[in-house]
Amino acid sequence: MPKRKAPLKQEPLINTVIEAMKDKKAGNPVILDFRPLHLAVWDTFTICHGTSRTQVAAIADHVMEEVKKKHGIDPWHKEGFENAEWILIDYSDVVVHIFQEERRKFYNLEQLWADAEMIPIDSTDSKKPQ
Repeated sequence: MPKRKAPLKQEPLINTVIEAMKDKKAGNPVILDFRPLHLAVWDTFTICHGTSRTQVAAIADHVMEEVKKKHGIDPWHKEGFENAEWILIDYSDVVVHIFQEERRKFYNLEQLWADAEMIPIDSTDSKKPQ
């Protein structure tokens, strides 16, 4: 009998991240679920892109503000704010990647980590991953 996949334990945090991304009109948000991979250090990546440095920085700032407001936590680590081409915000099990669109295409994390399950975000349902 196949093993039933447990719900994401960080779902409330992930939902807050996705909502914050959507608030700032982030492009093509997706979740990569690494839980089935035995040696993964994190549970999920949440990935999106913006069309300019300004938008990428605004998305990142809004994600951190909303997570702090709703969950009371700060990132464990963050980087990339200097040039805002690729900002990484690390909440331990949930790692947020916010790219400029060209950088996202170049690094193509979705393909690089193709072993993870990709969960697209339905833009019509603002509360839950699809």
